[in-house]
Amino acid sequence: MSEPFVTERTYKAPADKVWKALTDKNEMKQWYFDLAEFRAEPGFEFSFPGGPDGRTYLHLCRVTEVVPGKRLSYTWRYEGYEGSSEVSFELFPEGDVTRLKLTHAGLETFPAGNPDFAKKNFEEGWAHITGISLKEYLEK
Repeated sequence: MSEPFVTERTYKAPADKVWKALTDKNEMKQWYFDLAEFRAEPGFEFSFPGGPDGRTYLHLCRVTEVVPGKRLSYTWRYEGYEGSSEVSFELFPEGDVTRLKLTHAGLETFPAGNPDFAKKNFEEGWAHITGISLKEYLEK
């Protein structure tokens, strides 16, 4: 559980299009979550509700690192629960495609007794978000 979750996907889209999808709240709501506000600026805080099977958790996040066009990182925790993790998106332009590396570290800090915080749930969630939702959005 202490190993971070890492996945890589390649999209038939230029890096600037992928970056905009990761950082523009109007684009994010089409494939990720509908955020009230988002700015790719260190220190910017945002939140959104979400959860499995009708259970809702308030996600509390704070942008920690921005390298425009290349890397975006933010903390990810839940209101009322112990633990804090970090999500990082890294972009690698490769000709007419872009490789995205997503790392979600710190999952072991969440309450082990809550099955909703099991690493496999994050793996399944990110597989859907990066492998289906974002892919379909970028390649439509």
